[in-house]
Amino acid sequence: MKQDSTVKEQSLNPQPNVRSVAQAETSEALDERVRLALHAASEKKALEPVVLDLREIASFTDYFVIVSGANERQVQAISDEVYESLKKLGHAAARVEGYKTAEWILLDYGDFVVHGFEQKARKFYDLERLWRESKRVELPPELSSDSASSLRRES
Repeated sequence: MKQDSTVKEQSLNPQPNVRSVAQAETSEALDERVRLALHAASEKKALEPVVLDLREIASFTDYFVIVSGANERQVQAISDEVYESLKKLGHAAARVEGYKTAEWILLDYGDFVVHGFEQKARKFYDLERLWRESKRVELPPELSSDSASSLRRES
């Protein structure tokens, strides 16, 4: 019993130094296709890009790329840009879901999944909280949410 409580305590209180080292390693080793997806999303002014490293906690994919758009049209434009950019290099999505409603569009590339959300849907589904045990990948400055954009998330 005591061992179980120790494991539970460790999962609830992860060591910040261990996590930050792992994040630094992950960002450097990030798949080029994931970088291309992030770049394509940023071309369409995607808001709050996040990459979650799921390799240690999930078997169905390695990464989640999560971005937001201000409205459904922007979410579709972001998804179109990601889809077309990767397709040009010979990487077609295995599956696309939610395109018509555009509240949450999912592009499945097997070892990574791109989630494009309308802002309210992103808050509601809160994948970052749901997958909080994953490692958040530190993004390069040109792809981070601090980039100069006229579109900002409403608080």
